[in-house]
Amino acid sequence: MALPNDYTGQACSLARSLEIIGERWTLLIVRDAFWGVRRYADFIDHLRMPRAVLASRLKALTAAGVMTRVAGERHLEYELTDKGTALWPVVLSLMSWGDDFCALDGPRRLFRHAADGGQVDQWGRCETCGKPVPAADTIVAPGPGLEPPADDDSWVTTALTGPHRLLEPLRTAAAVLSRTGRSPEVTPRDSAKIE
Repeated sequence: MALPNDYTGQACSLARSLEIIGERWTLLIVRDAFWGVRRYADFIDHLRMPRAVLASRLKALTAAGVMTRVAGERHLEYELTDKGTALWPVVLSLMSWGDDFCALDGPRRLFRHAADGGQVDQWGRCETCGKPVPAADTIVAPGPGLEPPADDDSWVTTALTGPHRLLEPLRTAAAVLSRTGRSPEVTPRDSAKIE
């Protein structure tokens, strides 16, 4: 018997939030949306999750106003709404907790402030300037715990091994990387700071 996805009798905000983002796979979909994954097929390629589950989760996230469907070049795409991007501190905090307690080889991803290259701490503040860094001003780069891509990895998984700005469509970032050898929004000076 499947568990219900509501918390009947629980009137707290945490229970209400978990009804939206607490189902299995949901936060990974949200995380991938921050990474810039936008197409249904790209979520499938990277997460390797059942199609029916992805369809259900995207429908629920869209109905809850966390994501919206937008017209892409030739496909419908999904992007985070303001309500969705407000989840960045939650996602960052959970990843930081996982890095501290579950990542034997160190963090898989590092986060830098696009403005000055400073490291973004687990609370979302730049260690260089001290300012809070919104997701859109954050560069994600490979950390020591991220394995290099395997030959049979999807293009999404491979593209996610390079530095790029959060929320920027990954297909755009991958196209710039293939043309220039450098991720968009990452200057040569920034690349040195990230490495």
